[in-house]
Amino acid sequence: MTEQKDPQQLTPKDLTTDQEVRWCPGCGDYAIIKGVRTALADIGTPTEKTVFVSGIGCAARFPYYMATYGFHTIHGRAPAFATGIKLTNPELDVWLVSGDGDCLSIGGNHTMHVLRRNVDINLLLFNNEIYGLTKGQYSPTSKVGTRSPSTPMGSIDTPVSATELALGVGCKFVARAVDTQQKHVPVVLKRAHAHKGASFVEIFQNCIVYNDNVFGHFTDKAVAAEMQIHLNHGSPLIFGAEQNKGIRLDPNSLMLEVVTIGKDGITEADIAIHDEKNRSMAMLLAAMQPPEFPVALGVLYCAEGQDFVEAVHAQAARAKEKADPLTMNELLRSGHTWSVSA
Repeated sequence: MTEQKDPQQLTPKDLTTDQEVRWCPGCGDYAIIKGVRTALADIGTPTEKTVFVSGIGCAARFPYYMATYGFHTIHGRAPAFATGIKLTNPELDVWLVSGDGDCLSIGGNHTMHVLRRNVDINLLLFNNEIYGLTKGQYSPTSKVGTRSPSTPMGSIDTPVSATELALGVGCKFVARAVDTQQKHVPVVLKRAHAHKGASFVEIFQNCIVYNDNVFGHFTDKAVAAEMQIHLNHGSPLIFGAEQNKGIRLDPNSLMLEVVTIGKDGITEADIAIHDEKNRSMAMLLAAMQPPEFPVALGVLYCAEGQDFVEAVHAQAARAKEKADPLTMNELLRSGHTWSVSA
């Protein structure tokens, strides 16, 4: 997060370029970019102080369509570029856009380190459970049994949970959203931006060509109320079309369970309260999957931590204060040196 004293009045149109958008008609990326532009207009950071960084894939086209600075980098290495940008100019708002393949496969190691270091950037993972740009190969998040050009008999790989991975490596801000929920996406993005340190937002995104409706079991309007739970800090974990279902932490097994308020003596007092500072609870919420549980959306976890960029600059300043001014010749001959004799 970068503090802005006098944010300029922006509109989504101010963040739109003249470039032809080259996503497939109906792609979830259209909804995401709309939500991002809405959020950034509300945030008000000047466009010249905003940078979008991407790797390779459909999501990586993002910088071309945002009227800000942008870097379209190489496969999986966007976190390294984003870290360098933020270290060089901490005043910039840095947004990293990546797909599930780019972010979690070839870029998995880079993603892990940018999150555990708590670099002050906003990482948006577009998860469509498929490689779209390279024509539909299975990805690290594809479910077991996914049929694709690379797995015609069905994938046998165990998929990775993006949010559980982020929590596991120590990310201090972890959230989820659905591409088409236009009222919810900007709210989550603004929370991510306000967080000091690395923020990780997984956005469930539909690939209409190669993996259409893969999230339909919890995103379709007919089932959304029963298969989604929107998290609000300090509020009970209640969901359902009649708002009569809740998540309870079983005191014996310490596992979550779905209960019905008004049944078997269950009251609202039995329902767990969402505490976004509770990492253990966030891990349990991230692991919930239909049909047994609803999918948890919103901010799962938010806690303070040491900002990597500030720590690096503070350490450099201390080193300069302690160091004696040396010439280049003296530097080359100081420290661990040795002489080579004939």
